[in-house]
Amino acid sequence: MGNWVVNHWFSVLFLATWLGLNIFLFVHAFQSYEKADKYYYTREILGSALAWARASARCLNFNSMLILLPVCRNLLSFLRGTCSFCRHTLRKQLGHNLIFHKLVAYMICLLTAIHIIAHLFNFEHYSRSRQARDGSLAFVLSTLSHKEKGEDSWLNPLQSPNMTVEYVTFTSIAGLTGLIITVALVLMVTSAMEFIRRSYFEVFWYTHHIFIIYIIGLGIHGIGGLVRGQTEESLNESHPHRCAESFKHWDDQESHCKDPQFEGLPAESWKWILAPGVLYIFERIVRFYHSQQKVVITKVVMHPSKVLELQMNKRGFSMEVGQYIFVNCPSISYLEWHPFTLTSAPEEDFFSIHIRAAGDWTENLIRAFEQQPSPIPRIEVDGPFGTVSEDVFQYEVAVLVGAGIGVTPFASILKSIWYKFRHADHNLKTQTAGHAALNFDKATDILTGLKQKTSFGRPMWDNEFSTIANAHPRSVVGVFLCGPQTLAKSLSKRCHQYSSLDPRKVQFYFNKENF
Repeated sequence: MGNWVVNHWFSVLFLATWLGLNIFLFVHAFQSYEKADKYYYTREILGSALAWARASARCLNFNSMLILLPVCRNLLSFLRGTCSFCRHTLRKQLGHNLIFHKLVAYMICLLTAIHIIAHLFNFEHYSRSRQARDGSLAFVLSTLSHKEKGEDSWLNPLQSPNMTVEYVTFTSIAGLTGLIITVALVLMVTSAMEFIRRSYFEVFWYTHHIFIIYIIGLGIHGIGGLVRGQTEESLNESHPHRCAESFKHWDDQESHCKDPQFEGLPAESWKWILAPGVLYIFERIVRFYHSQQKVVITKVVMHPSKVLELQMNKRGFSMEVGQYIFVNCPSISYLEWHPFTLTSAPEEDFFSIHIRAAGDWTENLIRAFEQQPSPIPRIEVDGPFGTVSEDVFQYEVAVLVGAGIGVTPFASILKSIWYKFRHADHNLKTQTAGHAALNFDKATDILTGLKQKTSFGRPMWDNEFSTIANAHPRSVVGVFLCGPQTLAKSLSKRCHQYSSLDPRKVQFYFNKENF
């Protein structure tokens, strides 16, 4: 347990703060609508379903404010750069941006379900009160409209016994936008499932951009003021604690209580999403500007196993090890952008990526470059963006684990080590020569350029970690993975297992690529 805390204390603190804020906002809103005098008469019709609907709406606004921030990649790269002096524990949290993005999405789904169910009860209560004709307070409140006085002070949106719930749903702003954003949310979440994302990336990519409809719909969802409360002026004249019991005499001239007046609640959602929305728009403008800068392809190499290497130049392009870019090929699709890890080193005068055929888009791209008399397709590049692999040189000892095409982040790192070794002074070469022999020639690996002995079969991770712990008993070891989730679980478990409870002794920090 202690080793787990060493690696995850900040993540736990961050998630606890996020959950705590959700609970606080929910309870605070729930109590406000459950206790406030302004909603006394509204509760006479809706009961506690009012508080459930409004509390979930408050938390929906909060999480919808957060959902865009983890995908503002320029913002994250900026924070990573300004936080270069921070400890590993703090910097690695920026690499969990997509995990947090998914958690927020799951929370939005849960809150949406609560919100919809609460409103289903609300509509049922509205309909039952309007049709009751039993002289109850709920029925009397449902018949109030004051339209004859030039005032629109209704409390029940069902203005006549013949008006149906379906009619209000499809004709009111709240009902119609609620349907639209719910459908948009369902499509986004289902298309983001791992199977869809891996096998049908194009479906995920296009469908996920429905978020624009979701954000706009959410911003105008509350404009109609479907849920209403008593006006301040009416509270002063006809306070429910004084007048509720005498509701049958509100129309009497001798009564000191007048018919209560109601108003729609002001829209709140736009206030929550305005700032992150503006920030995201700025993010997209910056990315569009970067993507429009000309990319010159200097070399194309077709490797075995359908792996395409592209070496490119772009004015002002500056990279660090382990970073990635988004690539677009307009001749294949104007809208699709796919992430690829950079396989070149910062010391080289070009930047490169290796693309494996793993879907329609990649296969079409490779085929376009294979067609020889045809001109080379135009490529647009957005980035680079930072990942946890940037921190590799911040650790005293680094362990790099790549599976399949997942070795690409480490090609950049190993090349950079080789360049650093070449330009190091004589003393450093004497110290390093016994530890690394990095050679680049035609017989080397197609991605890393290294001539290394290969051990077939899966590594014995317990032996590997034990050996590293014994060889570096007082070091901070960074374990970096670009590979499947099953391997991530195995490595993360061993990082916890082999980290010492004594902070002065060996500590393993697990880092996984997520983009």
